[in-house]
This record gives sequence, structure tokens and C-alpha cells, in this order.
Amino acid sequence: MYITRPHVKGYFLELTANTPQQLRHTNMSAVLSVMRRSGALTGTDLIEATGLARATVIAVCDDLIGAGWVHELPSQRTAIQKGRPARVFEFDARAGVVVGLDFGVAKTTALVADLRGKILAKATESLGEFTAPDSERLASIDAAIQTALAAAGVTPDAVLVAGLGIAAPVDRKGNISHSQPFWENFDIGIQETLRDRYGWPVLLANDANLAAMAERWMGAGAGVDDLAVMLAGERIGFGLMESGRLLHGASGRTGEVGLLHLVEGVGTPEGIALLAREMAVEACKKGAPQTLLTSLTTGTDTSTAAGPEDASIDGDAVGGDGGISAEAVFDAAARGDKVAGHILDTIARRMARVIALIATFNDPELVVIGGAVAASSAVMLPTLQQELAKFMPNPPRVAVSTLGDAIVTLGAVRLALDYVERNALDLVPGS
Repeated sequence: MYITRPHVKGYFLELTANTPQQLRHTNMSAVLSVMRRSGALTGTDLIEATGLARATVIAVCDDLIGAGWVHELPSQRTAIQKGRPARVFEFDARAGVVVGLDFGVAKTTALVADLRGKILAKATESLGEFTAPDSERLASIDAAIQTALAAAGVTPDAVLVAGLGIAAPVDRKGNISHSQPFWENFDIGIQETLRDRYGWPVLLANDANLAAMAERWMGAGAGVDDLAVMLAGERIGFGLMESGRLLHGASGRTGEVGLLHLVEGVGTPEGIALLAREMAVEACKKGAPQTLLTSLTTGTDTSTAAGPEDASIDGDAVGGDGGISAEAVFDAAARGDKVAGHILDTIARRMARVIALIATFNDPELVVIGGAVAASSAVMLPTLQQELAKFMPNPPRVAVSTLGDAIVTLGAVRLALDYVERNALDLVPGS
């Protein structure tokens, strides 16, 4: 049986079923989809939204209550209402939770969210050395999960699915590309380990792709169908969306830009943070112009530096290896330091070439710069946009992410929520 219902209140319900069981499943999915995106609804509201008959809607709601996805709210009678008060139903956002994970080089971050995407808790575990034994790295992931679940006040049984982001391409079957040694370092059996320990479905995805999902969900790219998100902290990588659909590629390598040495004026896939650090150290070599940055490598008093910047820069700007942090470069530029300003100008022009290259092939409406230094990168936008206009007519808008270093983890949450929405009736809500 194939039934098409009219478009009512923003929904268009198509029911395809060949058996009573399939029709019941389709009806439940349709009602649950409406309720998940709404607040409290009466049976009349659901009838208008789905086009289903009243008896069907009430029966479906009772089934969803029994399954644990929906709860019934107390009915309220109005002064002019006659007869029995209307039943009121609401999707139970705490019927279960999802976990979003960002497994990086130096740390693992875990988020726990309810089924409407509200973040309930966050935890981060340091990895120490990326070359640590796989058992230690897996233990750090587990520790982050356990800490986040405890902070959210839920048990592992409440988790319906986990999403996991890594800095490596992942194909549609969940396999990690082994075409680069760096990518292979992420293939340590994370999915199998978590499934064996907790029994959850574990969804693996590339970090830039998850960043694109997060931006379109709740970031600067919210509602933008043709979107490119550039993770540009240490290395450049893109998550690309076309007509609201994530572009993936045969082996998951869409958006990987490891061959930037072929692009004149770029040369490497190094990101904004890495370039800022390297250029700052180079600018402080003997005989270079005076700059606030010099004090961070020599320990001299910044009050002797030339220019208007008399105040010192916080000592945290010095990296653990004696280098200069990217934040220090942005800070010095904000204080009027010409050398730091020139560094950021050079990086902006370089990033414009990278964005122009991607925009030529994918034609996004908006490019969002994400990653650890995204917020600071706003200062580079005027130069970047001016440079883009030289390379192409009608260049895309460029913005910086407001999601900070949670961008990948939020994308992992969105990935998990999408899975729950597609497979809700095959999952058992947690306690």
C-alpha cells in the first residue's frame, strides 16, 4: 500500500507499506518524527501534522509510550471546553542518551547529550604521547566516556549509540584509510573495543566531515545547504556539503587536501596555528626586526620592543618546547605588532588560495573556518575576502566557527542523533 498525505504544517508524510506490520512501523516513525521536532502535542495536533486518522494516532501514541519513546502529560481542561480533556503527548528526550567522541593526537573529548541534542556533560582525557601503546590510548577513550557519563548522571545502559571522530578518512563501511602512516595510527580497534565493552553501535567518521555536520546543525553554517568547513588548526582538511548532503567519496577522502604542495603560494597542508608558530619563530631569528614575539624566545623585557606595544604577553604564550604559541601571534598583532600582523596577513593570503581552490570545484555558499584558533582567525577575514575576490568572481562568504574546540565532538553527537532518528524503532530506549 502506498499513501501520500497532504502537506500540513511543514510536514509531508509518505507511507509505504505492504503488510499491517510495515504500516504500523511506518505510522510510528511518522508520528515520532513529528514529536521529536516539537514540544507537547495533542492528538489533534498530530492528526494535522501527519494526516493520519484519530484512532491511528492515538494507537500509535500508546505504542510509543509502551516502547519508552513518548510520555503522556497531564491533561488540562479549559473553562469553555466540553467533554473529556484532550490527551497531551511529548517526546521523551531522556529516553536515552548519545555519546560524541573526538579522538585526537593529544586528547580524547567525550560529550553526552540527550535525544534533542542538549549537552549534559563533557570530559577530556589527555593521551600523552601519540606513540603510546594502543591499550593506553584505548583506556583514555574509556576514561573520558566514564567521566562524562558519571557527570551526566547516567549509566552506560542509557546510551543508544556513540559517534566517534578521527583525523583520518573513513569509508562508508567504517574502514580507516591506510594510505598515510599518520592515518594508520588511528586504526587501533576503537569500534570493536567499545562494542565489546558496552554493546553500543559505534559510528566512525572523519573529523572534518563531523565539523561540517556540527556547523550546519548549530554553528555559523546553520541552515546553509552548500557549505564547506575548513579545519585549519594544525593541518587543513575540509568537510563539504552539497544540497545539505555530506560529500564522502569512494574511500572517504573527499576534502583531504594533502597535495597542496602542487598549489603555487601554498606549498603544504599546514594549518593556521602551525603556520603562525613556525613563522613567529622564523621572524625572531637574529637580525630580524624587533617584535613583541622576540621576548617569548629570548626572555627579554618586552618594554624595550619597538612600536606601541609596551605591555608584556602572558607567559602561557610560550609553548612547552620553547616555541611561540599561535595565540601569542594573534595577541601581538592585536597590540599593533607589525611583525605579527605581517604573519597573519601572509597566512590569510595563503588560506585564500586554498579556499579558492576548493570553491572552484564545489561552489559553496559559505566557508567556515573551524578548529582551535577559529575565533582568533576572525581578524584575518577582511584580507582573506579581498584576496578571494581577486581569484574568482562571486567568491563564497567566509566566516569563523563559534563552536570552538568542541566542533568535532558536536558533529559526533549529531551523527549519533541522526542514527537514532533513522533507527529509533529498532533501538531499546535506555534507563
